[in-house]
Amino acid sequence: PLEVVYDYSSLSNLSRESITDGPDNLWRYDSLLPASRERAVNIGAGMTPLLKADNLGYELGLDNLWIKNDSANPTHSFKDRVVSVATTKAVEFEFDTIACASTGNLAGATAAHGAKAGLETMVFVPNDLEEGKIFGAAIFGSVIKVNGNYDEVNRLCSELGDDRRWAFVNINMRPYYSEGSKTLAYEIVEQLNWTAPDNIIVPVASGSLYTKIWKGLNEFLKLGIIEEVNTRMHIAQPFGCSPVSTAFLNGESHPKPVVPNTIAKSLAIGNPADGYYSVKIANESSGEAIIVPEDEVSSGIKLLAETEGIFTETAGGVVISALKKLTESDIIKKDQQTVALITGTGLKTIEAIRDSITMDTIEPTIESFDETIHLK
Repeated sequence: PLEVVYDYSSLSNLSRESITDGPDNLWRYDSLLPASRERAVNIGAGMTPLLKADNLGYELGLDNLWIKNDSANPTHSFKDRVVSVATTKAVEFEFDTIACASTGNLAGATAAHGAKAGLETMVFVPNDLEEGKIFGAAIFGSVIKVNGNYDEVNRLCSELGDDRRWAFVNINMRPYYSEGSKTLAYEIVEQLNWTAPDNIIVPVASGSLYTKIWKGLNEFLKLGIIEEVNTRMHIAQPFGCSPVSTAFLNGESHPKPVVPNTIAKSLAIGNPADGYYSVKIANESSGEAIIVPEDEVSSGIKLLAETEGIFTETAGGVVISALKKLTESDIIKKDQQTVALITGTGLKTIEAIRDSITMDTIEPTIESFDETIHLK
């Protein structure tokens, strides 16, 4: 993947104060983004809550656990960050169509930002995507369902982009798009009173989010915004699509492509573009990689909901189950400052928990209530 390069020597005036004086969204960090806030396509992404997870921490034996809840973004996933940056660049380059290949969350974010920018939209998704994600994108604009997995959808979009002046946010616009993920790292540091945490658990699909969080932490270090980065970057993947975790655990540098077969469809990228770099960063940061069994994804969703009142999608279920394993194996210590990333809402992936939820139906009488609820 191509990388955006910055002239850091020109950013000597960037400070904690200049950042906090900026807008209450991701564009407060525009000095470290490839576009300016003045022309931003902005629907309010960023500055999502970082919540102290005391209940979940007690359950897992952790005293300093935090949840970065990025499902609080406008289209309910972290993808609003990356698409805001990519769409801003698409307008700057005078494209008239915004497009993407998506496992779900990106579809909604792209369609919403395309609507805001007044662009035509072409959103391509696998045919078996969760219904909530399909309709969550279709309400804003065009959705094209493709009979194939994400890697096949992505290949088709790459071919379409060769001879059409369309801005595919995660293909020909990808260098700019991926920079938006850095804002998650900046916010975590700012919300933790300008310190980098000891651990971050990241759901990994292409690896772009994982690598850019690491880049963001180290940019703040380079510029003197923070004094040190001792963060261990942990990879969380589901069993049915875990090429990056498998490569790390096997001591290999390059993930081998796989055919995805997982309930966590937002992580179903079998040939991750940033896989090599993700493995490299996990080793550099003394991080770990966890492969979560498919039947433990929904239990992670339920655990977070029942302890912290946050309903996450399957990627979040993978993160919470991975966090549990990291704690049980004593890789994450009791007093370490730990941040778990929740990147999307469970309202988009209801299919994943439907079979694990039970509900009672009663008649509108006290007798029916007593018989059904109290006499089980």
